[in-house]
Order: sequence, then structure tokens, then C-alpha cells
Amino acid sequence: MIKHGLQIFACNASRELACDISNRLGMRPGRIDIARFSNDNLRVQIQENVRERDVFVVQSFTEPVSEHIMELMITLDALRSASAQRITAVIPYYSYARSDKKDAPRISITGRLIADLLQTAGANRVLTMDLHADQVHGFFSVPVDHLTAVSLIADHFRNRHDLSNMVAVATDAGGAKRTGRFSEKLGIPMAIIDKRRVSDTAVKQGAVVGEVAGRDVVIFEDEIATAGTLVSSVDTLKAAGARSIHAAATHGVLCGPAIERLRAAAIDSVVVTNTVALPEDKRLDKLTVLNVAPLFAAAIERIHSGQSVGALFE
Repeated sequence: MIKHGLQIFACNASRELACDISNRLGMRPGRIDIARFSNDNLRVQIQENVRERDVFVVQSFTEPVSEHIMELMITLDALRSASAQRITAVIPYYSYARSDKKDAPRISITGRLIADLLQTAGANRVLTMDLHADQVHGFFSVPVDHLTAVSLIADHFRNRHDLSNMVAVATDAGGAKRTGRFSEKLGIPMAIIDKRRVSDTAVKQGAVVGEVAGRDVVIFEDEIATAGTLVSSVDTLKAAGARSIHAAATHGVLCGPAIERLRAAAIDSVVVTNTVALPEDKRLDKLTVLNVAPLFAAAIERIHSGQSVGALFE
């Protein structure tokens, strides 16, 4: 039984996921009105009593990203003004985690900026999943619970594939640690593709480090955005003699030409989770979407009752 005082609110990017999380906790999402004034300014009104409540607001940073971030910021501020006792920003997909370093002159480390703004708006803590880089966790000055879908995705492959001939593949050296955790969960070997990024949208790939010839390979990433890296990795692995190719990622962003690229690619299956809501026109036959609502519900229950969130992954 969930203790009295817990409330969950959904902003527009994650309404379906928030409803599922709430249902699993035996409750309904709190009533909230998000509208616009005539000058296009956003207006958020909390339509529940939240005084001295433990409140969780669910909102992924998905397209349109700036719109959804602003929605969340105003909602956090409204909850703080309404005297909520503790406010947790639940951000299943934190897109600005990719802006984690100063890799060009005169640019913003935007992942850190957004972290500061969340605290300023009223967030007392953050709950998120599979950040693009581990160091982004340190950008926050409030407590952060960092969930992972590695076990969920690993279980999917364990239950549906013969692992005796399978190899996990990292698309570059930077993703080797992430892919290594996935390969350890499945007890399978790992290979790495030598990739050099030319620009934000273009990469140059070289040899495969590891044995993939005649093997079933699964490319493991934190997210699939335009699918450019994924498709070029498929071509590299096919040229290296891979027997079958699968792909898995926590965040199925699938923006721009991603759907057309995946449809045309020589790839057997793609597995993502519902941290990003996907409309029906992006639901390919080869695409499987796993549900992270049970994991978020369990984490929220543990945060609310003062239990360890890390115990979920032990």
C-alpha cells in the first residue's frame, strides 16, 4: 500500500507513461491544466491540493524539446508555489545529456545549464534513466536517482534468442562501458567498431575489433536518434560477416530520417523502451517497445517510502 501524501502529475510529453506508472501504484495522475494565453505564453494550473505532499512530475525531453522543458519548469514552479513538500522531476529521457562537454569554442555545456534550471524552478530531486554519459549525473546539485533499462533489454534477448552465438557490439569506444554492462548481463562476448565522428550528423567507421563473422550480433546504444550511426554500423558488421543483426537502445527517439533508414537497413530487429512516446507511424514491424513503467513505479515507491532505489538493480 502506498503511503498517504504521494501524488503524480503528467506533462504533455509523457502522459501515457505517467498514467501507467500511476495505475501500477494504485492511483490516478493528479489533475493539471496546461494551456496558453493569447500571446502564446504557457499557463500551468495545478488542480489538486498538493500542500505538504510528495509530488512527482513526469516529463521526457522529446520533440519539441524546448516546449516540453518549459512546460516542466513552469509546472515545478507552480507546485512549489502551491506548497508541495518535496518535488521530484521524473525525466525518463534527458536529451540534453548529450551536451555534456565543451567540444567546440564558445558553446554552452547545456546539460549542466538545464540541471541548474530544474533546481531553480523547484525540483528537490531528479529521477531519470540511462543518461548519455555517466558524468552528467554530477551536473545536478540535487539528489539524482539514475535508473537503467539494461536488465530489461537483456531479459528480452535472453527470452527470445539463442545466446550461444551472440555478440554485443559497441558502435564506438565511448559506448564500450555501456555495452560491456549489457554483455555481462547476458554473459556474451563484446566487439567494438572503430568510429570517428566527423560532425554531429556524420561519422566515419573502420574495422571491427572482435569476432563477429558468422555470429548473431546485437548493437547496444543508449539512444537511437536519426539512426545514422546505427545504419552505418549495420553495413560495417555485414561486411565483416555477421550472420544476423539486432539493435537495442533505451531511448527510441527516431527523429528525422530514422524510420526510413531502419526500414531499409539489413537489420533483423530493433528494441527500445517507451521513455520516448512513439506515434503509430513510427511503429515498424521489426520494432519492439518495452515498458519501463514498472521500473519507474517501483523507484517512485521506494523514494516515497525512504527505501534504497539501488536495490532494484542488485
